[in-house]
Amino acid sequence: MNTLYAALADRRTLQLLFFINIAGTLYGYYWYGWQLKETPPQFLIFVPDSPTASLFFVFVLLAFLLRKSWPYIEALAIVTLFKYGIWAAVMNLLLLYVNGSLPWQGYMLIASHLAMALEGMLFAPFYRFKWKHLMVAAVWALHNDVIDYVFMQFPRYEDLDRYIREIGYFAFWLSIASLMVAYVLVIRKKRRKYQRY
Repeated sequence: MNTLYAALADRRTLQLLFFINIAGTLYGYYWYGWQLKETPPQFLIFVPDSPTASLFFVFVLLAFLLRKSWPYIEALAIVTLFKYGIWAAVMNLLLLYVNGSLPWQGYMLIASHLAMALEGMLFAPFYRFKWKHLMVAAVWALHNDVIDYVFMQFPRYEDLDRYIREIGYFAFWLSIASLMVAYVLVIRKKRRKYQRY
């Protein structure tokens, strides 16, 4: 594992992931473009869940490259990367189940979103956030669930509309699971803190 963490801490790795995540973030906002055009202004920040999660991670990587630590952003990144990485993968698998098939973009989204969830966890030994930072991430994640499933601003998968109550219930517990992952991997874990760069 030391070799893995040394590779993750290498500036070349950080730079590569930085540009990959910028590209993924921009594509994600483009993918949401049609829905954002129909979204009331007060909800705009809460609709593009996955690209906002990867944007948080872009700032985490930027901080690492600057030899800094931004714990609030780290907490937001790990929670949202895990939550929306798993959420999007499950939604596309549900689409496959409902429709019996999935376009190639669906498989690409499954792979890329699972990679999101994984990269958030892989960098956990480098994060420095504490309880107060995780609480801010908890407010963000749970408030986003309210916006999505009370104000009905969730990411649109029209073939899944009939399951929206179940999806909302799943999203809430996925938020709780994501917060637990962040707590276990960063706050509770009594592991050596690895040096970046």
